[in-house]
Amino acid sequence: LRQFSTQNTPGHPHPPAWDLRVHFSLFAFVRHLFLNMPSAPNPMATVSFSHVHLYVDKLRELEEYKKLETKLNAFVKAAGDDLLPLKGRMGADTEAGRKHWQALEKEFGQPCTGASDPASWKGQRQDIVEQALIGLGWRVTGVCETASTRSLVLTSADSNGVRMVVTAHKTKTMEELGEQGPAAKRSRSDVQPLSHFNELELQRFSALRANREGIAVLGFSVASGGLENIFQNYKALHPKLLHDAQPRELDGAKVLEVYAYYKGEKSVSDADEGTLLRFVEEQDSSKFWVLPGVKQVDATFDEHSAPAYCDHWVSNVISRTGFLDTLNETLGFTPKVDFNAGVVAAGEAQIESTVTGNDPNKKLEDASVALVDQSQVYLPTNNALSEVGHVHLYLQEIGQGIQHIASRTFDLPKLVQQANDFRKMTGAGLAFLTIPRSYYGTLTAKWLSKVAEIEMAEAEKYTEALKKAGLVDLTNIMSMDATPAKVAAALPAGTPASIVDWCLKGRYSNMYALLGDHIGEATYLKVLQNNILVDVQGDDLLMQIFTCTVLQREAGQEAPFLEFIQRVCSEKIDPKTGKPKAMKPGCGGFGIRNFLTLFLSIEVSKASKAKADAEVEGKQEAANYYGSMVEAFTSQLDESNPILTSISDAMTAEGDALDNGDKALAAKWADAKANGQQELMKVSKKYKELMKKLRETAPQGC
Repeated sequence: LRQFSTQNTPGHPHPPAWDLRVHFSLFAFVRHLFLNMPSAPNPMATVSFSHVHLYVDKLRELEEYKKLETKLNAFVKAAGDDLLPLKGRMGADTEAGRKHWQALEKEFGQPCTGASDPASWKGQRQDIVEQALIGLGWRVTGVCETASTRSLVLTSADSNGVRMVVTAHKTKTMEELGEQGPAAKRSRSDVQPLSHFNELELQRFSALRANREGIAVLGFSVASGGLENIFQNYKALHPKLLHDAQPRELDGAKVLEVYAYYKGEKSVSDADEGTLLRFVEEQDSSKFWVLPGVKQVDATFDEHSAPAYCDHWVSNVISRTGFLDTLNETLGFTPKVDFNAGVVAAGEAQIESTVTGNDPNKKLEDASVALVDQSQVYLPTNNALSEVGHVHLYLQEIGQGIQHIASRTFDLPKLVQQANDFRKMTGAGLAFLTIPRSYYGTLTAKWLSKVAEIEMAEAEKYTEALKKAGLVDLTNIMSMDATPAKVAAALPAGTPASIVDWCLKGRYSNMYALLGDHIGEATYLKVLQNNILVDVQGDDLLMQIFTCTVLQREAGQEAPFLEFIQRVCSEKIDPKTGKPKAMKPGCGGFGIRNFLTLFLSIEVSKASKAKADAEVEGKQEAANYYGSMVEAFTSQLDESNPILTSISDAMTAEGDALDNGDKALAAKWADAKANGQQELMKVSKKYKELMKKLRETAPQGC
C-alpha cells in the first residue's frame, strides 16, 4: 500500500500496468482492511453534525449586525410583491427592490454594508457574517465576548440546522496573528475554560495556514457517554493528534479537540496542527448555545429566510487514506463513495476523492425527515495526483484544510434566485460559480432531428433560421431571452408548434435527457438562470451549486467556498409492503457528473479571469492562450457528460440489483460502470495531453 501511495503522489507516475480495475481491486482491498484493522479499545461513539468554526480577520460588534437584520426585515416588508416572481419574472423586480433598499437609508442608515453599489460588488475582503445575513437570510443567534476575541453564532431559520461559529480578534487580523508564529501546543495546566475562543487558537491556525482566514474547526455532537470513548480511541491509536490532553469539563458540556490530519503518513508523521475536529457532549444545554461560553440572543427571520441543514464537509489533504483510516479507527467511519482519477480530471489536473461517513442506522420515513436529519455525517476527502489544478494549489498555497461546507435546503432554485436578487438590490451578499452554458444543453440540428423525429435537412433549416435571428449563437447556445413568440417568428411560416417547443427545450437539452418531464419548464429555467448543477441516481434527484470563494483577501488566492444542495428523494412504493420505501441518507449521491463539472468550472473561472486581465492589459497573445484553455476545459466537459451519465446509470442499476439480491445482474452493471470509467479515463488522458501541449507553448509570463 505504501508503494501504491508513493506512485500516486506528484512526481511519481502510475506504473504501466495501472488501470481502473486495479484501482477498484485496491479500493476493495482497502475496504477489507478497514474491517480488519486493530480494533479500537472502546465502542464507537454516536456522532452527528453540530457546527463549523471559522476564524476571520474582523467582526463588527453585535449591535451593528442587529441593525442590519432590522433593516433587512423592514426591506422585505416594504418591498412586498416586488420580491416575488410575478409578471413573468424569474425572481424579484431588482430595479424596484434597489429603490426600496435605498429609501430605507434615511431611517436605518447603512449598517455593515456602507454605501454599497451592486455594479462594483467584488468577492474579496467580504464580511462573511454580512454575506450570510443578506445573501442567505441567516441571523446572529449567539455571541461570546472574551478579553481579546469576539465570536458570533449564525444559524438559518431552523436553529437546529446549520450552525456557523465565527471568531475574530478584536484588534488584530489573522495575518497579524499569523506573523507572530504558531503558539506553543497547550498543556493541560494552561487550558482556559473557553480555550476554544482563545486568541492563541487563531494564532496557531493562521501561522500554519498562510496567515489566512479559514474554516478552522469541524464540530460534532456526541451522544451521552461517547466522548470518553472517542478520547480513549485517540489516546490509544493516535495520541499525536490530541490537542486536549483530556476532555475538558465545561459549564454544561464536555469538549474534546483533536487535530484532524497528520502532516504525511498516518502515525508515522507528526500531527498537522492547523485544522481541528471538536467533539461536544452536552450535559445541560440550557447553560450555553452551540458551544460553552456562547450566550443565545434573540433573532427575527424574515418571511423569505429558509432553513438549511448540514449535508457534508469537504477536506483537501496530503494523505487521503491516512485520514480515512484515522476516522475509521476512532469513529468507525467507513468509505461510501469513491471518485478515482478517471472521474475527477481537468486537463492535467487530477485528484482522487472518497466520501466517508458514519452509519447511524436511522430510517428516513419521508422527505421532511430526510431534510432536517443531522445524524448522517459525510466527509468527502480529496488528494491531488498532479502538480496542477485547484486541489494541488490549495494544498501548496494554504495547506491541508476544509475546502468547503455543503448545506441542504428544500428549494434550491428559490434560495439561489433570492441570493442573486438581494446582491443586485443591496450591493452585498453572495455570488456563485459560473457554469458553462453547454453543461445545460445546446440546440444542434442532430439533436433536433432525433428528438423531433424529423429529417436532418429540415432540422438544419430550423437551426440556421434561429442563428440568423440571433437566438442561437455559433456554439449552438440558445439565448435565455428566447420565447415561444420569438422562436415562432424566426422559424419558417407554418412551422409546427411542436418544433417550437423542442427548439426551446434546446436551452436545457442535456438536463432534459436526464429528467424529462419530471420537472417543468419554469424549474428548468430557474436552474439554468442560476447556474445550478443537476444529477440523477435512479429516481433520486440532486441539485447543487457552489458559491464563489469566501474569506478571500485578494483575487486569485485559493480560499474555501460554500455549497448548497437539494436532495429530492424517490418515494417509490415497496411492492412487498405497499408503503413508500424508507429514504436513503444522501439520496441522489454526491453528483458524479457535477464533481467533474465543479473541478472543470474552477479551472474555467481561473482561465477566464486570466484572459480578461490579459485583454485589459492589451496582451492579446496571452488572452488567446487563456481563451484556448477555456475552450479545452469546456470541450472536456461536453465530451465527458454522456459518459458520466452512463456511469451514473450503471451505479444506480448495480445498487438496485444488490438490493434485490441479484448478484449476477449486479456484476453485469459493475462491469458496465468499469467500462464507463475506462472511457472517461481516455477522455481525461486526451485533454491532459492537450493541456500539456498548450502549457509548453504558453507565451512568456503566462
